[in-house]
Amino acid sequence: MDLFEDEAPGRNAPEFTVSEVSGAVKRMIEGEFSHIRIRAEIGRVSFPRSGHVYLDLKDDKSVLASVIWKGVASRLPTRPEEGLEVIATGRLTTFPGQSKYQMVIEDMRPAGVGALMAMLEARKKKLEGEGLFDPARKRPLPYLPEIIGVVTSPSGAVIRDILHRLRDRFPRKVLIWPVAVQGEKCAPEVARAIEGFNRLTPGGALPRPDVLIVARGGGSLEDLWGFNEEIVARAAAASDIPLISAVGHETDTTLIDFVSDRRAPTPTAAAEIAVPVRTDLMFALDDFAARLGRGLTRGLDLRGERLRDLSRALPRPERLVEPARQRLDYASERLPAALRRSVDARRLRLSEAGGSLRPATLRRAIQTEADRTTKLAARLTPAQTRLIANRKDAFLARAARLRPEALSAEITRQTADLDRLTQRLADSHKRLSDKRAERLDAAGRLLETLSYRKTLERGYAVVRADSHVVTTKEAAQNAGAIEIEFADGRMKIGGSAKPAKKPKDSGPAQGSLF
Repeated sequence: MDLFEDEAPGRNAPEFTVSEVSGAVKRMIEGEFSHIRIRAEIGRVSFPRSGHVYLDLKDDKSVLASVIWKGVASRLPTRPEEGLEVIATGRLTTFPGQSKYQMVIEDMRPAGVGALMAMLEARKKKLEGEGLFDPARKRPLPYLPEIIGVVTSPSGAVIRDILHRLRDRFPRKVLIWPVAVQGEKCAPEVARAIEGFNRLTPGGALPRPDVLIVARGGGSLEDLWGFNEEIVARAAAASDIPLISAVGHETDTTLIDFVSDRRAPTPTAAAEIAVPVRTDLMFALDDFAARLGRGLTRGLDLRGERLRDLSRALPRPERLVEPARQRLDYASERLPAALRRSVDARRLRLSEAGGSLRPATLRRAIQTEADRTTKLAARLTPAQTRLIANRKDAFLARAARLRPEALSAEITRQTADLDRLTQRLADSHKRLSDKRAERLDAAGRLLETLSYRKTLERGYAVVRADSHVVTTKEAAQNAGAIEIEFADGRMKIGGSAKPAKKPKDSGPAQGSLF
């Protein structure tokens, strides 16, 4: 052994821990790429419950993992969607837990109008496929609403135009829900405004509007993009209050226009659609009143003429009552004589009836009835005595038939019958069970006779290759290893496995026996 040993190659290099290397890489990447802008297409997008957004930025060759923290995601003007081309601004960092680098996005916007139009068309197809554009689901607007709800900016010229137009046409009560009409706050505030108006109680302290107007002036596609967000379109589609969309000028089209119940080309036109012209209604009412008066007057004149024509065909009232008056005179002349004859007839019948009601006749009738009653009373007591005796004898006879001894004998007889039937049932069940056991034993013996195991005991065998039964010589030659089953077990040829144990009898096997 030499007095001084040579140092092994590389032994003087410093040793680092994994955490030290990860920290160094993290500092280097974050120092070199602390602020970058990347133009790419969004790939996979994930929205966990934490509120953060995890996505991939990709081009035709590479993929960059990215993350948008919850606070930044809530301020983005455009919701990340797969396939959207964007320009992302942020910084690069590392994730030591998985030894990978990623981009922390601080701002992200679509890469030009083309990307926005592509995303708009994709959203339009999605909502149309769900039936939100179906004309059948659009509701009619009220002809003259009492309260109109307006969702717009309170400081713009749009609300002044709407109020001025409503004041000129037909003044109505207006509730204004102030919202941002562009920027990242536009979509959530407009959606909350529509939902808030729908949650108002009809007839409450703050009454619920009869119709809603969502309005904004003209602008570029980026300025109007808040009304193309899916959250706004779904809120408009779910509104129970009829909704008029008046976003932009006549040539501007947004998603809310397709789901609303009515689209107005301008905010001023929305006010014209919401209410009719008051003066036109007043003129129409005056015209209707004049036409109604003329119609009533003409109807009365026609009915008067008809009544006069019919009255000329009727007879005079004096001629109608003359026959009745003559019959009354005849009846008046005959009435006194008829009354006298009626009184005489009734007096004669009274005299005849009074002659047969003498006191002596009444006393004889009463005495006869009294004698008859006395005789019946003398017969009543013996008859009652005989009836009671007969009823008592019948009761005693029935009571004699209801002795407890007879009931006990009947119960004993029925108990013996029940025991006899129970014994017969048990004997029958035993015979049936024995018969079925004999049939089961016979079937088992038949199964044992037909089992292929018996054939194996006579010197035959089953040949298998790769768990399949081999039936030809060619198949056996082509097999790498074969397995032969005998009556006392299995044996493999051409393989290294031990002979298999004798399997349990599982019924006849399909294969070759030799």
